[in-house]
Amino acid sequence: MCTVCGCGEGETRIEGHDPVHEHEHGHEHGHEHGHGHGHDTGHHHHGDTHDYGAGAARAHAPGLSQARMVRIETDILAKNNQYADANRRWLAERGILALNLVSSPGSGKTTLLTRTIDDLKEELRLSVIEGDQQTAHDAQRIRETGVRAVQINTGKGCHLDGHMVGHALETLAPEEESVLFIENVGNLVCPAAFDLGEAHKVAILSVTEGEDKPIKYPDMFHAADLMLLNKIDLLPYLQFDVARCIDYARRVNPRIRVLQVSATTGEGMEPWYQWLRATRELARIGR
Repeated sequence: MCTVCGCGEGETRIEGHDPVHEHEHGHEHGHEHGHGHGHDTGHHHHGDTHDYGAGAARAHAPGLSQARMVRIETDILAKNNQYADANRRWLAERGILALNLVSSPGSGKTTLLTRTIDDLKEELRLSVIEGDQQTAHDAQRIRETGVRAVQINTGKGCHLDGHMVGHALETLAPEEESVLFIENVGNLVCPAAFDLGEAHKVAILSVTEGEDKPIKYPDMFHAADLMLLNKIDLLPYLQFDVARCIDYARRVNPRIRVLQVSATTGEGMEPWYQWLRATRELARIGR
């Protein structure tokens, strides 16, 4: 599955689908990827075999040349991009704004998401694809808000990919002109490389993690359009330099927008909501 660390030798489970074996072969081909709506978006999901896990493992195997490893990585990402492009077309046709929420574990990503849902669910149509290695705990937290969610368990995998999200879209069937949150697996490395078909990556960084995270994990912050600096209610109790953190983020990505928020107290959440409203309207108009 992963070109970075070689993870993913295992089974992915997506609610509403049979287990997906990342390295299994011999399935029938030819089912159109219509996300349950009967529209052909140009490639296949059902029964399509993709050797992400095995490919990454081979890429790290002794005896392979550097050129061969690069070719394998390029093939893996190209295949993922095909799935992501089909997801993006499907979402754009329906005016759905899809956001890929990325962070390290413990950033408060799920708490921020449930707070956002509680505050906006009467105003906007919302749904969630939830990614974790195991359990459906976070998906259940989302469902308790009254919003629909589909859980993806990646097993040994460390990130979501375009193929998984395509299957989840078939089950979830988000409403037209809605907002879809894709909560990725907690990891600041591998999700940066895998497009899911989202309009924007939103990086959540908490003040408990250290202000140097953007320069320690530059690929993720370079890929993100928005950074939410979370847990600012804890700043009085920490040695965290907000200005330095923002400077580091803009060193790796001069165009990144930064909002300071607290999902616990609600401080700073309104600018985040304004960004959501404006970005969703652009998706609706661009339909």
